[in-house]
Amino acid sequence: MVKEIIGTIWRKMPRFARQKIIRSTQNKFTVSVGAVITNEKTEVLLLDHVLRPGSGWGFAGGFVNKGEQPEEALRREIREETCLELENVKLLRVRTMNLHIEMLFTATAKGEAKVNSREIKALGWFNADKMPENMNEIQKLLVKKLLNSE
Repeated sequence: MVKEIIGTIWRKMPRFARQKIIRSTQNKFTVSVGAVITNEKTEVLLLDHVLRPGSGWGFAGGFVNKGEQPEEALRREIREETCLELENVKLLRVRTMNLHIEMLFTATAKGEAKVNSREIKALGWFNADKMPENMNEIQKLLVKKLLNSE
């Protein structure tokens, strides 16, 4: 009976009120996008990020802005950091880590890559067997799996 009353009240509330209640009771998340970007030689683009823990080397990407679609955010971040445009963008995986959602894509590069952001120290194109030594091991394994399956 109580559940029915609560359900009736909930359905009669204005949508904005329901949304406000839901948002005030749910944890907030950050969302980022990244990509395994390859060139015509099947090399992967890696960036040496200023703010990345550890070695700094890893996939290109960044945070999704409010109201932005993930693929749009990926294209913006890559353009801002490297001046590259992307082709053949495909969602690879989505995972959560505590209060963070990471969306990882694959894509091919169009144009010439160059450092175009203060957030990036360097960039390079790497073969699966010659990636930066201190790069995140999970990212290394993913690159090897993807590049060796092509």
